[in-house]
Amino acid sequence: MKTKSLKEKQEKVFDALKTEFGYKSTMQTPKVTKVVVSCGTGSQKDKNKNKIIVSGLEKITGQKAVLKTAKKSIATFKVREGDPVGYQITLRGKRMYDFLDKLVYIAFPRTKDFRGLSSKGIDEMGNFSIGIKENSIFPETSDVELKDVFGFAATIVTTAKSKKEAKAYFDFLGFPFKKEGVK
Repeated sequence: MKTKSLKEKQEKVFDALKTEFGYKSTMQTPKVTKVVVSCGTGSQKDKNKNKIIVSGLEKITGQKAVLKTAKKSIATFKVREGDPVGYQITLRGKRMYDFLDKLVYIAFPRTKDFRGLSSKGIDEMGNFSIGIKENSIFPETSDVELKDVFGFAATIVTTAKSKKEAKAYFDFLGFPFKKEGVK
């Protein structure tokens, strides 16, 4: 049995959610506008680790990573304004849906002791932030050594108007959330 891609499910959102939220037009239904994948690199002293992070993110997303720099100097962290602090990739269109399909149908099932996503990651504006502890759950980077494993964050930006609407939308798309009340 072939699972439907998230792009195919997006076309059926109106029928599934119109009674619950009172949609009168398909244009009112929520949709994913972009996915932002970001990874902080910490210290810039280890150039080899930074190359590993960049190549890992680029393999996972299929897009080039952009270097992000510090906006302010912070003496406590020994960071000066303009110092490189991480990498970011913004996905839209086909690459965005490919990444989300890979995340939901391949990466989450490969995660060790995965019990579901927390719905606390959905903010009041309908965006969903997920922290991924290991890049090795993606098939492109599964051959990395243990010392080269890194974590990153993925923020899924939607047009949902509220947290409740976003939760119903992500449930319909098939995101594996934890059961409420179960620890």
